Amino acid sequence: MKELVTIAEKIAAKLIERKQTIAVAESSTGGLISAALLSVPGASAYFLGGAVVYTRDARRLLMDIPDEAMKGIRSASEPYAKLLATQVRTRFATDWGLSETGATGPTGNRYGDAAGHSCMAVAGPQNQVFTLETGSNDRQTNMQAFAKTALNLVLENLSK
Repeated sequence: MKELVTIAEKIAAKLIERKQTIAVAESSTGGLISAALLSVPGASAYFLGGAVVYTRDARRLLMDIPDEAMKGIRSASEPYAKLLATQVRTRFATDWGLSETGATGPTGNRYGDAAGHSCMAVAGPQNQVFTLETGSNDRQTNMQAFAKTALNLVLENLSK
């Protein structure tokens, strides 16, 4: 967690300096991204909220993404990560939206992605989507790697 907090502190400093806000929709990281951002004192200045969107019901209820909007899109994909980041940004009216969706392991998901597969996206003044393949089937290690990569994705875009 310390490594995640170190990245979160850098994100917090940039967001506070710019008077910008962020919201998070995460899946296979189970709240680690939000926890890292919230661990920085003064988080209420930049963190407006987040959701663990782990199921279809969570997607519908928490993110207000109906099944019709998912036509041709599957979970754990770059288009879905982009949709989640955009939707969480819109729902919370933030400057930045961050999403993560993937397969932590020990097995892959029903879509054919191997354990260690994660797609993440940033929506805001800059937009970026990224896919990570760790090659590992260790669930906790993958959760940490996914969260670290997602936080670094935000930091990279804040630095542009």
